[in-house]
Amino acid sequence: MKKGIIFGFLGLALLFSFPLTSHAQLKPGDPIVIGVPTALGSIEGRDGWMAIQMARDEINAKGGVQVGSTKHKIEVYSIDTREHEPGIPVHDALTAAEKLILEKKPHAIALGNFRSEVLLSSMDLMSKYKLPYICSIAMTPLMQKKVSEEYDKYKYIFRNCLNAPYLAMYLGGVMGFINKEFGFNKSYIITQDVLWAKGTGGGLEKWFKENKWDVAAFDTYATGASDFSPSMIKVRTQKAQVVVPIFDMPQSGILLKQARAMQIPALLAGFISPISCENAWKVFEGEVDGFINMVYEVGPIPVKAVPKSVEFNQNYGKKWGEKARTELSGHGPGPSYDSIYILASAFERAKTVEPDAVVKALEQTDMMGAIGRIRFGKDHQVIFGNDPKETALGVGFQWVKPGNRVVVYPDIVAEGKIKLPPYMK
Repeated sequence: MKKGIIFGFLGLALLFSFPLTSHAQLKPGDPIVIGVPTALGSIEGRDGWMAIQMARDEINAKGGVQVGSTKHKIEVYSIDTREHEPGIPVHDALTAAEKLILEKKPHAIALGNFRSEVLLSSMDLMSKYKLPYICSIAMTPLMQKKVSEEYDKYKYIFRNCLNAPYLAMYLGGVMGFINKEFGFNKSYIITQDVLWAKGTGGGLEKWFKENKWDVAAFDTYATGASDFSPSMIKVRTQKAQVVVPIFDMPQSGILLKQARAMQIPALLAGFISPISCENAWKVFEGEVDGFINMVYEVGPIPVKAVPKSVEFNQNYGKKWGEKARTELSGHGPGPSYDSIYILASAFERAKTVEPDAVVKALEQTDMMGAIGRIRFGKDHQVIFGNDPKETALGVGFQWVKPGNRVVVYPDIVAEGKIKLPPYMK
């Protein structure tokens, strides 16, 4: 009896020590299943999920994905990890992702984590199940460090969205242009107290100091905070010329409203997620006028130099309606959409859904997408730069009356120049 119990426990131990998903070759009629565990309550997660469904429908309308000698339709399944909500433990987000993996048995994961802290922990989960994973929101460069240092373990993880160093690079470029045009050289950084935002702020602070700017202060606010007046008071007293907010939480739009109400005589240039959408002029009653914001990856903002970004923007409106199109967030939708095409191409070139073969095919990706040219570096991060013919592209735009988003950076794709808002003239 004891021997039977011992063997029973050994059997269970062996069962749960190995991945429970199957990566056997597809049979005719089998779908390719892609899992989408993300923060569906965030605007980035919501829009990314809708973009993925659009990509699925486009691919399936053309017959699906050719894997070897057979074609297969794509099925996508989502689950809400709620990781954008204040106080949600990392463990809860991981549990949701694992539930999706065990129930739907996906061949790959797309979109993925919202918070960088969750991404870093989920890398072990993806390694456990040997699931090719393309992250399209979380931005920590520590992901790349883990891939580079423990390749065999973490080779399944890729990212096709902007990361924090690239955002700092783009913001530095915008600041350089502001300095050249207006002579401004005193900044004030305000970020959300999360890994990606603080990392971006830190990278930008380094850039400021290397380029002889004075950084008046570097303030952080907890997720969910809604009063930024302490910083606004200090901006005024320290006579900062450029305020750089870096936030993704819904409440962060209040910062801009408070700056206007307090008549802060500084140029605001950074990233506030709710103010990147095309409808922000209406939502914030024109108080966004003059603000320079980022769209991390083109697509949600159509850029003439990237034809597929224009196509994505138009098709999104046709599928989900003009209201949904004007609400597109500035981070996540473009890469999420492209991720399905990247995976489809990898499955076709690998001629299998076997994970290691798919990883090798992903590493060889070279295609034009809604975000520009898509190629992964050795650390599995898509390369971003200023020329969309060579790299993926993020842009800086300025809100100008009567409610237009004018792309002002990089120069090679700019459709206008930065102008000082009326309150600074």
